[in-house]
Amino acid sequence: MAVYDRRKPASSSKACDAHRAPLQNAATKRFGSSTFILRPLRYNQRRLNSVLAQTQPGTTQSDRGLARSALAVAVLAALWFVLCKQLSGEWSVNEQYNYGWFVPFLALYLFWLRWEDRPAPEVRSQKLDVRSRLVAAIIGLAALVLLLPIRLFEIGTPEWRPLGWIHTASVAGLTLLCIWSVGGKPWLRHFAFPVAFFFVAVPWVTPIEVPVIQGLMRVVAAVAAETVTLFGIPTQLEGNLIRVSNGLVGVNEACSGVRSLQTSLMIGLLFGELKRLSIWRRFVLVAGAIVIALTTNFCRAVFLVWIAATKNISEVNRWHTVAGYAIVGLVFVGTVILATLLGRGKAEVKDQRAADTFQRSSTPQSSSSFILPTSYFVFAFFWIVAVELGAHFWYRAHESNLVATTRWDVQWPRAAPNFRELKIDEEVRRQLRFDQGHAVSWTSPAESSPATSNPSSSKTVTCLLYLFRWNPGRNSALLANLHRPDVCLPAIGWNQVADNGVRNYPVSASFALPFRHFEFRHGTPENSAPQIAHAFYCLWEDRAPSPSAAGSKLPQMATAHSTWTRDERVRQVLEGRRHLGQQVMEIVFMSSEQIPAADAESRFGELVRDVVLINPGQSNPRRNDQ
Repeated sequence: MAVYDRRKPASSSKACDAHRAPLQNAATKRFGSSTFILRPLRYNQRRLNSVLAQTQPGTTQSDRGLARSALAVAVLAALWFVLCKQLSGEWSVNEQYNYGWFVPFLALYLFWLRWEDRPAPEVRSQKLDVRSRLVAAIIGLAALVLLLPIRLFEIGTPEWRPLGWIHTASVAGLTLLCIWSVGGKPWLRHFAFPVAFFFVAVPWVTPIEVPVIQGLMRVVAAVAAETVTLFGIPTQLEGNLIRVSNGLVGVNEACSGVRSLQTSLMIGLLFGELKRLSIWRRFVLVAGAIVIALTTNFCRAVFLVWIAATKNISEVNRWHTVAGYAIVGLVFVGTVILATLLGRGKAEVKDQRAADTFQRSSTPQSSSSFILPTSYFVFAFFWIVAVELGAHFWYRAHESNLVATTRWDVQWPRAAPNFRELKIDEEVRRQLRFDQGHAVSWTSPAESSPATSNPSSSKTVTCLLYLFRWNPGRNSALLANLHRPDVCLPAIGWNQVADNGVRNYPVSASFALPFRHFEFRHGTPENSAPQIAHAFYCLWEDRAPSPSAAGSKLPQMATAHSTWTRDERVRQVLEGRRHLGQQVMEIVFMSSEQIPAADAESRFGELVRDVVLINPGQSNPRRNDQ
């Protein structure tokens, strides 16, 4: 029986060890070599984990910076939108500032050009950063708080021009503050001009604009008259009027050159920025543009006077607008040529260096350079909304007891003898800013009234009827009180001799209109045939004031006319009075014969019943309650 030993033979074990040793050495070498290869991979893995751990907060911070930037843009967009909406009323009504519609888009374009070559943001120290935060917060909060009284006054007195400058300065200051908080002083200097360029669209204040217009009108009229006389055409200067053989040519605001002056100022500043001229060369460019504008305007005035003298006065109106557009074209072309000459090899090198520096920089700082916290922009956005809602709520709270009044219109007496429509002067349109305006005249026999014992003569009476309508919201409630007989007639030489007060004149059995009766005389007492005028004036509001407003100190139809003082405007805001829709009706009877007050009132009472329409647009509006 064979017995097998379970232990391996010694020779066999040694043989296995002999084979295992080289394998183990080879495996050890391979493991060692793989360890050498994987060592840097394990090191990079640790570094990669560390980098990922540090990248997640950075990504979160970048997202916060992006959200803060978007919020800042929303705040600035809201500020500029409200400002442009407020100024758009003047841009639409006043032809002198029609160019204002282009200014916001031009300012955005200039800002975009500046953004393309913006310098690197300023690197602030920690101590300077804390101080900058404090200064920015104080200035920003002050500008934001100022928006509340500005909006209150703008809603109550939107045509008060100093408000436009204060509002624009506040919005521009907040914009520059935001730019400074991102890029510091380099960005503040770099983007200052596009922001300040918007000021050319703000209407000039009246104490500056009126003397400039009047001075230009006198100079243009004098130069035009002298120049035409040198060419053998006889003229006579009468203030702002030039008398020629065919009649009178008036040099009004449109011919004064103030429009071309303001347009040339805008064009000169625009091309100076586009060419990146130095400050001194920009002054030269703007001065050259103004000289071109004034020179071409003088030529236009001479041309129009020559047209009136050699052809006809009616031809002046046909050529007036064409000549005005020609001036704008000449100013544009002349300014472009002058800017090209000044910018030939003379552009600022500083801006180019700034652009090169920006291109050479590694990565521009964005959200990390904000010194204003996100909470500031959140507060600013909600504050802007609160200001708009609060300002309108202030006026609505004072209008809670107002009641809508009866609407009425005028049916023009076209069948009356010598009926004709009168053209309303452009200066009157600019001052009154009405949405609808009509003026007509006709004649009627001076018949005696049964209420009087002294009959008038059979001479005719000239009748003038004016109707002006202001829609809600666009103007001040004081504006309709400006066009009154006791204001307009004395301005053209009439003397007020009587004020017979306010009386209600019935239009139907249940409706009457209040009119104030004035008497005027034109001429000296020594004049044997002075002119007499009886004027009737009615100011009607779409919504009647509440009984609690009976103690108002603001001018009404029965009180003195508005003098447009600061106290009146402040009282209007404090009393919560804004423009809710108004219309004014004026009727004037003029005659060379004496007209007793009773005769004038009797004649006027009959006329009111004939021309006033109650609730226009309805069936049988004239006597719907009879």
